[in-house]
Amino acid sequence: MISELTSVTALWGAVIFSGLYHGINPGMGWPLAVSAALMERRHKALPKALALLALGHFLAMIGILLPFSMMVILIDWQVEIRIAAGLLVVAMGIYLLVNRRHPKFLARVHPARLALWSFLAAMAHGAGLMLVPIYLGLCAVGMEDTGHLAAQTLMGNNIVTAFLVALVHTVSMTFAGGVIAVVIYAWLGLKFLSRTWFNLDVVWAASLVLVGAIGIYSAYTGH
Repeated sequence: MISELTSVTALWGAVIFSGLYHGINPGMGWPLAVSAALMERRHKALPKALALLALGHFLAMIGILLPFSMMVILIDWQVEIRIAAGLLVVAMGIYLLVNRRHPKFLARVHPARLALWSFLAAMAHGAGLMLVPIYLGLCAVGMEDTGHLAAQTLMGNNIVTAFLVALVHTVSMTFAGGVIAVVIYAWLGLKFLSRTWFNLDVVWAASLVLVGAIGIYSAYTGH
């Protein structure tokens, strides 16, 4: 019971941490929120932009997680699915390490369409894939105790978990990115941003490989 509780706590901690990490990464869009607020010269433009970015990110997360929640075969094949998901995340990380160029279609999205931009950026960077091993781990906790439940009930619980994971992750991301955006907008300005721009692409790709490897290991060990 204690070990199961520890596993659940660790997995939800990973959901929150990954959200904070995404929020800090400028590739997830907070510079666009700062730019929009400065161009419109209205304080209200900043929270509006952050909300649109959050909406797009949430839709991308749930778009990745929801199909997994509807898989009835997760009951009997959860270990194999978790291993396959981990391998997919590792493959995405390796691809991003090899291919450093940003997808050109992201540059063609007008900054005013921040929700669409955020959705496409999250998909292109594999942000949702990072959550898959964590989400499957949450679904697997206590699965032995649900063997006699109807598949429909289990699937319903998994769908709720998918929405909760996407929501908690998005709130964490918006908080981290929002804090940075407010500091830049209120005190530092775009000149500071242009001088101190940092790129987390390599760290991001490496973290995908790490999360995928952890997901594979936890599936093998039954955590």
